[in-house]
Amino acid sequence: MTQMTENSVPRPLPEDWERALAVVAHPDDLEFGSSSAIARWTGQGKDVVELLVTKGEAGIDSMAPEECAPLRMAEQRASAAAVGAATVEFLDFPDGTLEYGLPLRAALAAAIRRHRPEVVVSINFRDHFPGGGGFNHADHRVLGPALLDSVRDAANRWVFREQFEEGLRPWSGVRLVAFGASPRATHYVELGEDDLAAGVASLDAHEVYLSNLSGFDQKAFLPQAAARAGEWAGVPLATGFEVFEV
Repeated sequence: MTQMTENSVPRPLPEDWERALAVVAHPDDLEFGSSSAIARWTGQGKDVVELLVTKGEAGIDSMAPEECAPLRMAEQRASAAAVGAATVEFLDFPDGTLEYGLPLRAALAAAIRRHRPEVVVSINFRDHFPGGGGFNHADHRVLGPALLDSVRDAANRWVFREQFEEGLRPWSGVRLVAFGASPRATHYVELGEDDLAAGVASLDAHEVYLSNLSGFDQKAFLPQAAARAGEWAGVPLATGFEVFEV
């Protein structure tokens, strides 16, 4: 896999594809930037499936995990509907204690073999977010490398061969893996006003989760981020991605 450098001139993310698999650790991860791009793509007639590795059960301090998980799953389904993603799937890895290893790689490879995407989308796995001093969530930092490895695993017929008994076959059709909200963004997706509005609606769908965040202005966050990314990319509105070409 090859990756552009931090100092590269921003390039438009290729859009000559039909199927994407968006894989993140938690409900709400896609909504911090990537969901506006998903709205653009589904508006073009592309098929985007959302895969959540956890159910977000440890994400609300005031709510027990067994109560929290169904709520956050419902909010994610509503969020996906707002941007035209018709399919939302959940794995059952534990929120907050995701570990890199063969079980995670196998589950991700199986999803790639099942959905056969040309593009895989996720969230920033670097130590920090752009302009932020806080350390990135452990689950995000684990998922990124596992996802990149699973793309290669999914293409290798000699890895996770037991999946063939389930009817899954190797898939080498992933062209690129794009991580949103990365401080090492290399590519951008230009957004229209409608794309951005759909992205804002998708974030709004996480109503209970957001109500438990203090000091976060959800209405201003995405428009401000899209304007900053647009300035970087040389277009009115955009969202950035760190892209690994397979």
